[in-house]
Amino acid sequence: ACFRLLCSLLIPALFLSGILCVCLVLLLWGIRLWIQQRKKQLTSAGKDGKRPLLVAFFHPYCNAGGGGERVLWCAIRTLQKKYRNVTCVVYTGDRDATGEEIVEGAFRRFNIKITHPVKFVFLEKRYLVEASLYPHFTLLGQSLGSVFLGWEALLKCVPDIYIDSMGYAFTLPLFKYLGGCRVGCYVHYPTISTDMLSVVRNQDTRFNNAAFITNNPLFSKFKLVYYYFFAFMYGLVGSCSDVVMVNSSWTLNHILSLWRAGACTSVVYPPCDVQTFLDIPLEEEKSTTDYSIVSVSQFRPEKDHALQIRAFAKLLKEKRLGQQLSLKLILIGGCRNQQDEERVNNLKGLCEELGVSNEVTFRINIPFEELKRHLAEATIGLHTMWNEHFGIGVVECMAAGTVILAHRSGGPRLDIVVPYEGHVTGFLAENEDSYAETMAYILSLSPEKRLEIRENARRSVHRFSDQRFEETFLLAVEPLFK
Repeated sequence: ACFRLLCSLLIPALFLSGILCVCLVLLLWGIRLWIQQRKKQLTSAGKDGKRPLLVAFFHPYCNAGGGGERVLWCAIRTLQKKYRNVTCVVYTGDRDATGEEIVEGAFRRFNIKITHPVKFVFLEKRYLVEASLYPHFTLLGQSLGSVFLGWEALLKCVPDIYIDSMGYAFTLPLFKYLGGCRVGCYVHYPTISTDMLSVVRNQDTRFNNAAFITNNPLFSKFKLVYYYFFAFMYGLVGSCSDVVMVNSSWTLNHILSLWRAGACTSVVYPPCDVQTFLDIPLEEEKSTTDYSIVSVSQFRPEKDHALQIRAFAKLLKEKRLGQQLSLKLILIGGCRNQQDEERVNNLKGLCEELGVSNEVTFRINIPFEELKRHLAEATIGLHTMWNEHFGIGVVECMAAGTVILAHRSGGPRLDIVVPYEGHVTGFLAENEDSYAETMAYILSLSPEKRLEIRENARRSVHRFSDQRFEETFLLAVEPLFK
């Protein structure tokens, strides 16, 4: 009787599910046809009668001053040089600036000159991808928010080729299946990684894993299930991409394990303006008593500026230096929003607390020439992010002639601060003590020895040049243009 009842319920349920699936497919197909029709209405032919190929970059924060933005503008410049019948489009949420101001900002900050017009599509719903909107389930909230933001972008402009250049992988199926676009992506940092899973599994307290979760086994297990579910979904949407570019060996390993799209995945090192920094004359240090330590990175929590300040304070306090030196720490970085500004204020408070306010200087959103000057004068380049995906700031410091001290993880450990032709190119550390000790060691070296390390580092960074990026980027995106 029970079996008959189950059968009598199961057959209608399967039938209803089938009808719903067919309706969903028809609805999606209808939306796709409507979007294609809309595309024909919105695009017009060029001067030669041919419709230009629209290549759109999804970069809601294109006016920020970070390494991701440098990749965006170099990619646009590269496509404009290679393809004549291409119009580059940028989906951005930077509505407080005009297109001309954004292009001018790219030149001022990165020394990148865009020669042909770029079409900007200004998005109104960027707040949907702000982390502050989702105090809990931030990854899921931002990812779903990116789908709605992507939908707004798709309705405003339907491209032929879509490239997500900021890590919003959940927009890929939207543009591929509803927009009918060929899709590619440049992954700076996987939204979730196996390292993040291990942090939760081992109940480690980090900036993205609060103490109240690590102290509660039930919360930790729940978060682990949530992370595994999200990793599965992330792998699903990422595998939709026709072309996947990653910025380092570290990112490659994670993306291959999550997306399983090895055939279309390649490493394209981000373009670092090494030539501009290599133009700085490399000379033996003039002063033997005045030294500056410079850090270049956006004021985001994962960059761990607090570690730099604590290690610097420890260096001064414990007088590890053989002689009385005048030492200064200069923190250079971009602030994207109010949260970043609050973070800077908190860091200034930490400097006061540790008694190093007079020795620490903050330089925010500075012009390129000033950045160059600070790096030219610095002895040590400092970088503290755990599992930095690549580290453009690390490369810039090495090219400018500083002795780099980066975190023993991610891109710096695997790709950048590695021996070059058997010679030392810089140093790695992983905690407050080892950073303080290594800074003291670098300062204790003779100027001649430091010059040797700086020269090795300079020779090693040519593989991260703009020219090398252009070659590998064009090779990677070629399938999208066939």
